[in-house]
Amino acid sequence: MAKVSIAGATGYTGIELLRLLVKHPEVEIVTLTAESHAGKNIAEVAPSLKGWLDQTLVKLSPEVAQGCDVLFLALPHTISMQHVPELLQSGRKIIDLSADYRLHDAQVYGDWYKTPHLNPELLSKAVYGLPELHRKKIKQAQLVANPGCYPTGAILALAPLIQQHWVDGQSIIIDSKSGVSGAGRKLSQTTQFCEANESVAAYGLGEHRHTPEIEQELSGLAGQGITVSFSPHLMPMTRGLLTTAYVPLKKSMDRQALHDHFAKFYKNERFVRVLEAGRYANTAHVAGSNFCDIGVQVDTRNNRAILTSAIDNLMKGASSQAIQNMNLMLGIDETTGLDAPPLFP
Repeated sequence: MAKVSIAGATGYTGIELLRLLVKHPEVEIVTLTAESHAGKNIAEVAPSLKGWLDQTLVKLSPEVAQGCDVLFLALPHTISMQHVPELLQSGRKIIDLSADYRLHDAQVYGDWYKTPHLNPELLSKAVYGLPELHRKKIKQAQLVANPGCYPTGAILALAPLIQQHWVDGQSIIIDSKSGVSGAGRKLSQTTQFCEANESVAAYGLGEHRHTPEIEQELSGLAGQGITVSFSPHLMPMTRGLLTTAYVPLKKSMDRQALHDHFAKFYKNERFVRVLEAGRYANTAHVAGSNFCDIGVQVDTRNNRAILTSAIDNLMKGASSQAIQNMNLMLGIDETTGLDAPPLFP
């Protein structure tokens, strides 16, 4: 039985981790941290866990890592890197759900997150935690950088085409729409009910911080530089993330040929479901699950692939993917604790 701890246990991703881990047959939850709620019982801050967990929240310290086998860091961007070097000295496995170790280049991190990286020497040691692309490396890693929600949906939708060099790598357009929970639990004006309800809003156009993460992974697959135009939108729904990518093709193909290629590429991936030709991704069909649904189409008039993907932004986009990574790092079946159908309706 592996012992796991969570730093930042009271945010949406932390609570979602707990919801899944309390029923995981191979782990024991030992320590939960929350700086602003230290001393409280977890059920006071997350009432949904009443009757499942009876633990007092503490502040994050090096001793938290020493008492577990795996430590999840569900901390804000730029905060994780303040703690990771010391935590790594414990020899424990760390899964960081922030963006602090996703980018390989410290300069790129500084440009997009507007702060210098505090330990750039660790960026080359961190493994990008997208199992469908980096499973072997994840199994051997001590530090895994869990992907962002937008990149997860976009990369999984684009990977089968990018790897085959069938696309114009400088003209990809990615349009994504996320539920409000993607902004986290902290109060902000744009995510208040009266601001977000009955409204769809674009934000971060041309400058969203997930852009270099998408480009990094796609460039690695292509073996050359890939640039994308990424447009995120906030949707008046609690959870879910829908991506539509428009990709100029270098070769002519019809929808069935494109579908067959995707089905072959993901045939051994339990958590990627390639939909039948003519069906497209829908966030309601993956809610509460670790699945990514992908639907494809070809606009033959323009020789352009249109790719759709849907994930639950709190699950495959964050917490359930982190547990999938944990399973791989612990050497157990990666579907453990995750292999259940989505919620519907």
